[in-house]
Amino acid sequence: MDNITVLGTGVLGSQIAFQTAYSGHPVVAYDVNDDALAAAKTRFEKLAATYAKHVEGAADGKADAALGRIRYSSDLADAVKDADLVIEAVPEKLELKRDVYTKLGEVAPAKTVFATNSSTLLPSAIAEFTGRPERFLALHFANEIWVHNTAEVMGHPGTDPKVYDEVVAFAKSIGMVPIQLHKERSGYVLNSLLVPFLDAAGDLLVEGIATPEDIDNVWRIGTGAPAGPFQIFDVVGLTTAYNISSAGGPKQQAFAKLLKEQYIDKGKLGVATGEGFYSYKG
Repeated sequence: MDNITVLGTGVLGSQIAFQTAYSGHPVVAYDVNDDALAAAKTRFEKLAATYAKHVEGAADGKADAALGRIRYSSDLADAVKDADLVIEAVPEKLELKRDVYTKLGEVAPAKTVFATNSSTLLPSAIAEFTGRPERFLALHFANEIWVHNTAEVMGHPGTDPKVYDEVVAFAKSIGMVPIQLHKERSGYVLNSLLVPFLDAAGDLLVEGIATPEDIDNVWRIGTGAPAGPFQIFDVVGLTTAYNISSAGGPKQQAFAKLLKEQYIDKGKLGVATGEGFYSYKG
């Protein structure tokens, strides 16, 4: 797999695209309009600076060279015309993803493999909308991909084993540690562990038990973890947290309501906007 297209240039989509380009692949970054692509260019420039500062060897021109391997497009057919692999990183909404794959299946070459970066949705819930279920699976990355370099590979019952193996090999080629799932599981491995933890933190906040700062403090001090749950929410992005929580039970929906009213509606989306539960300005 050489030519890679990433659909969606949000927090994680931009990281996937940059890491792939940094590893030597030509990448097309697709988003819905020119404004979104302009924002993506800013994210990529910040990622290049982050890599130069924190990734060994990146400061010797390698990070800047990655920027030259990224092409931008808001035309889906153009974005995927040469793609060997399309990695989809659009918002975590099932109907949206199904619609994207219906359109993608109509314009992508027959050779192209599709991979969803969904953090919670099962490939089998989307497969029939791709037009090529045997060439479709999940490839889930963790946030801050240059540090947390896992790639969870999860097929569905109709995924071609050869395609699965090709995607595992691709993950290795971009510096990831492939985590191979043998069965479908909502939440995969990472989020099967992480989401209940974050849900518990949301419950504590909604119920007025403690502040985000104190909840984070007790977790960091009590376990030695580098970050608390609300710091993690800020890194993941509050819009993503809202989308996932909105689809949950009553407690999760109450947390989603709090996120929307107290943070998202005020433009506080997390690290990406400079403010979420914490301020990252100055």
